[in-house]
Amino acid sequence: MMQTFEIKEDFLLDGKPVKLISGAIHYFRMTPGQWEDSLYNLKALGANTVETYIPWNLHEHIEGTYDFEDLKDIEAFVKLAQEIGLLVILRPSVYICAEWEFGGLPAWLLREKGMRLRSTDPRFMEKVRQYFSVLIPKLIPLQLTQGGPVIMMQIENEYGSYGMEKDYLRQTKQLMEEFGVDVPLFTSDGAWDEVLDAGTLIEEDIFVTGNFGSHSKENAQVMQNFMKRHGKKWPIMCMEYWDGWFNRWNEPIIKRDGQELATEVKDMLEVGSLNLYMFHGGTNFGFYNGCSARGVLDLPQVTSYDYDALLTEWGEPTEKYFHVQKAIKEVCPEVWQAEPRKKELMNLGTYPIKESVSLFATKDQMIQAQQAMYPLSMEEAGEGYGYMLYSVELKNYFHENKLKIVEASDRVQVYVDGKYQTTQYQETVGEELAINGQPDKKEISLDVLVENLGRVNYGFKLNSPTQSKGIRGGIMQDIHFHQGYRHYPLTLSESQLQAIDYTAGSNPQQPSFYRIEVELDTLGDTFIDCSDYGKGVVLVNGVNLGRYWEVGPIRSLYCPKEFLKKGHNEVVIFETEGREIKELHFSEKAIVD
Repeated sequence: MMQTFEIKEDFLLDGKPVKLISGAIHYFRMTPGQWEDSLYNLKALGANTVETYIPWNLHEHIEGTYDFEDLKDIEAFVKLAQEIGLLVILRPSVYICAEWEFGGLPAWLLREKGMRLRSTDPRFMEKVRQYFSVLIPKLIPLQLTQGGPVIMMQIENEYGSYGMEKDYLRQTKQLMEEFGVDVPLFTSDGAWDEVLDAGTLIEEDIFVTGNFGSHSKENAQVMQNFMKRHGKKWPIMCMEYWDGWFNRWNEPIIKRDGQELATEVKDMLEVGSLNLYMFHGGTNFGFYNGCSARGVLDLPQVTSYDYDALLTEWGEPTEKYFHVQKAIKEVCPEVWQAEPRKKELMNLGTYPIKESVSLFATKDQMIQAQQAMYPLSMEEAGEGYGYMLYSVELKNYFHENKLKIVEASDRVQVYVDGKYQTTQYQETVGEELAINGQPDKKEISLDVLVENLGRVNYGFKLNSPTQSKGIRGGIMQDIHFHQGYRHYPLTLSESQLQAIDYTAGSNPQQPSFYRIEVELDTLGDTFIDCSDYGKGVVLVNGVNLGRYWEVGPIRSLYCPKEFLKKGHNEVVIFETEGREIKELHFSEKAIVD
């Protein structure tokens, strides 16, 4: 029996008023093996809907190559939500923010010099059309109008916090409709007049939702007044009811009191519908963590997207979960609720490290170097994620020489004849160094390792030149720019990992790979203890768990059991800080400052 969903003075499901009680679960921030427990726990909370973003850069990581397998299988996730009895809100907008690398925009867009992102720039809209021509047809059969659970889709996300080009919103809407979207469309913005004016298509009857996490009644009133001015009597929906917050490196963990949140949730449910952001945060696996911007500084975000949400990063119900569950029951006594499922975590032991190799010793086995007169950016020379090693031969003048790296993002480590010189980051990139060659060599070998720490995902820096990573300006010796570079894009792909030669030469003072063989007879969710490591990433059976960094506040990496195998496992650690790693420790709990 086909259901109907309409937005009139209320949300109407099959003609009857319904309050949407929703939670955000990002299918791409967890393994498919975790989806069912997470969706079940949302239903058990008393919710009737699940919401997710769809990140463009994950599905079209390389332009023209699409991937919807494993944790990228949006169709499987939506179908599972339907089996569990949840409605679904989808946000397939090309920009998602979500504290995700570049707000979901693919790095390859940066190869188009001067292209204005999130605008009617025909070059940008052509890329959007190409992506939507692949994505949207996958979502069409999942709509309520075709027997699926999807009740609404988002055109753009917080556009009023970025631009005010209504024609861009219109063109995006037209593309979605052209490819077959026929469920109600919406926009979501903050709850104040400037962003609502700039970011909505209310004049064209596109439903307006708000994003906020407190002062429920006051924010709902702002939304109501805005709608009233445009002759609308729609229901109030908070599309992102922030129940926690994200975390950045070298800052304390942000927490929100569960009882205080429950009181606010109750207020919100009394005046409208809400989507808890996040219900289950999950993990920024790989190089997909986002970055904030404040003044001239970029402030990269951590690998964990725990968010202090109702479920922990690994899916365990928190005290907050039970507070909110109770609040929902008080306002909506008829909802179905149940005991949530719990999570088991394991310590899988400690293993010695027997093999290591310097990146400099194995770089030519791993990567075919690209030669160019001037330095190429990470996007020009490769995929634009992870690291890039620039190798250069300088003339040795047999006295102290000046060296300067001009316009580089984000974090630069300099090695002269294999010896570590300095690390520069934002405030210090471009500061002059004094270097000396060896007395018996005519040339100085210079290696510069640049790490993309995560592109800004929100705000005024979205179109900034610093979103292009690697060296943009050049390297100066004395006061001239040097020419002649070998580029090694280091993405830690499967083929690169397989090509590492662990016999090529160990030097723990240089950026190094460490390999550990782990035999397992039982599997379980676990953490890798990184508290003795410096900075880098850990790969388990080829899967990049994400970044660790000694500055904290999180000193472990979550490893779901799905990434492990019974029997033989291979763990590779890439450590950039000259910290010799001797052991791999598993832990049954997260290690947090």
